[in-house]
Amino acid sequence: MSKLLRSKFLGATTVGERGQIVIPAAARKALGIENGDKLLVFGRRHREGLLLIKAEVVNKLVSDAWSEANQLEKLLVAAQTAEEEGQKDE
Repeated sequence: MSKLLRSKFLGATTVGERGQIVIPAAARKALGIENGDKLLVFGRRHREGLLLIKAEVVNKLVSDAWSEANQLEKLLVAAQTAEEEGQKDE
């Protein structure tokens, strides 16, 4: 519940008969959501709610994570090489 209290309330919406919702103008403005933006919809465990996030944000998160993983892999290889060279010198 404490995480919910730290969130900013940006409006309310109602699900229509076709399952559609309107994102409140305050939310669109605050989050920079514009016509044509693709949003990904994730469900919370135990049916607690939905998470809407811009596809471009997810794309950046994945790209950044991939870049970090590649850097970590290079560090690991360098550490292993240094260790092997240290063992040869002994």
